[in-house]
Amino acid sequence: MAGGGGTRFWPLSRQKTPKQLLNLSGKDLMVNEAVDRMATVIGKSNIFIVTADVQAPSMITATQGKVFPRNILAEPAARNTAACIGYAAMEILRKYGDGVMIITPADHYIEDVPALTEIFKTAIITAEDQDKLVTIGLKPTFPSTGFGYIKYDTEINGFIKPVIEFKEKPDEETAKMYVESGHYAWNSGMFIWKASLILNKLKEFVPDIYADLETIGDAMNTPKEQEVLHNIYPRIRKISIDYAVMEPSAAKGDVLVIPGDCGWNDVGSWDMMDILHKPDSEGNVIVGDVIAIDTKDTVIYSKSRIVTAVDVENIVIVDTPDAIMVCKKDKAQNVKKIVDALNEAGRTELL
Repeated sequence: MAGGGGTRFWPLSRQKTPKQLLNLSGKDLMVNEAVDRMATVIGKSNIFIVTADVQAPSMITATQGKVFPRNILAEPAARNTAACIGYAAMEILRKYGDGVMIITPADHYIEDVPALTEIFKTAIITAEDQDKLVTIGLKPTFPSTGFGYIKYDTEINGFIKPVIEFKEKPDEETAKMYVESGHYAWNSGMFIWKASLILNKLKEFVPDIYADLETIGDAMNTPKEQEVLHNIYPRIRKISIDYAVMEPSAAKGDVLVIPGDCGWNDVGSWDMMDILHKPDSEGNVIVGDVIAIDTKDTVIYSKSRIVTAVDVENIVIVDTPDAIMVCKKDKAQNVKKIVDALNEAGRTELL
């Protein structure tokens, strides 16, 4: 899944070049790192990317030689993850036949790729053998209030556990309780299941969305495929796969989780750059042409010109050719408010 706007990484992330098309680690674009991870599990010819219409040309260029252009599916409108995953499942089922799908975001960081590969292999076998929805839960390393949680049955032996329920992002006290109990994992947003099964679940729980996807599917492999897609897709109801399918399926006992530890992080905002870059002795993450004096626990990112800082602490400074962004480091999640304000002001050239 690579259709998000990455608004919390503005001004570096823009609509046409969102987080997944950025090289934040200094190694490769995040989407290419995701493709390379998946290639340890399946052949690259079986890797599909769902992205936004506006991002599709850049995505084709960015993944040249890694992903077939025909496997890059362009959404005419952003309709959240239920539509995105359902569209991909319909594409696979109608054009290639049924098969096990691994769904993973394109813009996450994984430190231990071999560990994730082994988790995926276990998940694939489970999804092939059982008519269950499988998700990956990550061992929480701290009481995060920015991630959703999965409660699972710890009494069951083995690597695979029945999911009891999904929990939304908690407050700090609740997050501490979750971590201390040992009954919860972070919700990674990674799923494994048969294409036919997820479509049946969409039909069961959100029949209106399934009906629209079925109309699109009926037009696949015909000259009217793109016309129908562009007419139908923008009207699909917006809802996440968690609300649409995972929560009601968990209540019926149809969801399994594989708790694991692979050094996962969603690197969702500027304050998490220390995941990708080792901080200096003062806790600063410095990228680009920067001079920082008496500066602590600060992220400074320069795209082109020199950025200087003196006597500052716990802030983020980002410089790009057309914008400068400054915020408190512990408020970095609020950068998306800038994007909302620019949108309301009609400053589309900055989006």
